[in-house]
Amino acid sequence: MDGTAVVLCEGMFGETGGKTAHGLVRHTARYSVRAVIDSTLAGRDAGETLDDKAAGIPIVADLQEALRATGRPDYLVVGVATHGGVLPAACRPAIAAALRAGIHVDSGLHQFIGDDPEFAALARESGARIRDVRRTPPRDQMHPFTGAIHEVDALRVAVLGTDSGVGKRTTAVRLVQGLLEGGTGAVMIGTGQTAWMQGARYGLILDSLVNDFVSGEIEHQVVRAFRDEGPDVIVVEGQGCLTHPAYPGGFEILAGAQPQAVVLQHAPARTCYDDWPAFPLAGPARVVAVTLSSHGLAPDESRAAAARIGGEMGLPCCDPLRDGVEPVIEALRRLAPRLRR
Repeated sequence: MDGTAVVLCEGMFGETGGKTAHGLVRHTARYSVRAVIDSTLAGRDAGETLDDKAAGIPIVADLQEALRATGRPDYLVVGVATHGGVLPAACRPAIAAALRAGIHVDSGLHQFIGDDPEFAALARESGARIRDVRRTPPRDQMHPFTGAIHEVDALRVAVLGTDSGVGKRTTAVRLVQGLLEGGTGAVMIGTGQTAWMQGARYGLILDSLVNDFVSGEIEHQVVRAFRDEGPDVIVVEGQGCLTHPAYPGGFEILAGAQPQAVVLQHAPARTCYDDWPAFPLAGPARVVAVTLSSHGLAPDESRAAAARIGGEMGLPCCDPLRDGVEPVIEALRRLAPRLRR
């Protein structure tokens, strides 16, 4: 454990933008959480606010109230997760006050606290440390995909979702906890900043990596966990969703972890993507045709494959190079009548 912490979630606790704070109230092996800052909910218990179950963690109006109520923490942890990872202006006073008092600050935002001239100067003066969790490692420390995932003789489970902010990480944590309680060796691979803050021993920050390294980093962490601990089950936390327009999805997790099972997290009450009310959940796209690369196939083999695959899927299937794309165009015309001649 790194030390005691107060979690900053001004104006967002109990909302999707407070999901980092929510995760830390529910579980963390990295910090002992003493209080949550959100002046709009001051006086309440954080656990009761989230889950109708007291956690003994008070919600306070500001850092000064936290200091009076629980003493000086080792860390102020930025617990908001905003669109674009931007620091809300309402959070600046608490960060400045913490650094001025020599309290370390951890942040998982894309906007790096340590690059802010005011915060950097305050940290230098007081000796406080700023950790921007989403800073990427140097390129020479990142890992390309190698295929070593096939050495992993453990059940690999990916917890993916139909949207962002639907509880994928919480389900992954509870799943590992439940497996361990039942006597099954299990390890979680974290893929976001909150999992790091919760103390996940294996993981990466997926949405801040150069894309070419994402699958390789996922594979590396899964292989490392297997080699270090030999678990029966490895649970990989999902990110975003496969079709969210603004956040990275689960494609790289499927590719890098090569899971044998997927647990799909869904929020039935939602009709639109998180933070995007103009985008209906699941999106408007559907598969209308299949096209083939016939490399390595003779013409008759390619056409036989097209017939077989098209029959299995109930969709038009063709080889664009050898036979053209008219079946695909016809499928598009059926979908959009304005394309018809």
